[in-house]
Amino acid sequence: MRTAVVESLCECQARLGCELDEQRRAIRGWARKRLRADHAPAITTGLSAESFNVGWACPFCGRNTLRSFDTNALVYQEKPANPSVPPASRAAARSSVPTNG
Repeated sequence: MRTAVVESLCECQARLGCELDEQRRAIRGWARKRLRADHAPAITTGLSAESFNVGWACPFCGRNTLRSFDTNALVYQEKPANPSVPPASRAAARSSVPTNG
């Protein structure tokens, strides 16, 4: 499945993100603030227009944040085969055991 990601800032300065499918429906939403990350429920509206809206419930301040995005600006990429593994942990495994060499 191909997905696109949109991001915006909340009034509390948390970074809000939403992963969208090819029909511009919200798959998942998240928020990051400093070193914390949390689930942020997201919804999309106005899907038939050139632009559409994404709404988030910010887990840090409780605000409902609505932002508009242009459909032509979306960049779709193939979703990884194993979405349960975070992108940072897909790198080569490192061992904490010292090697003799």
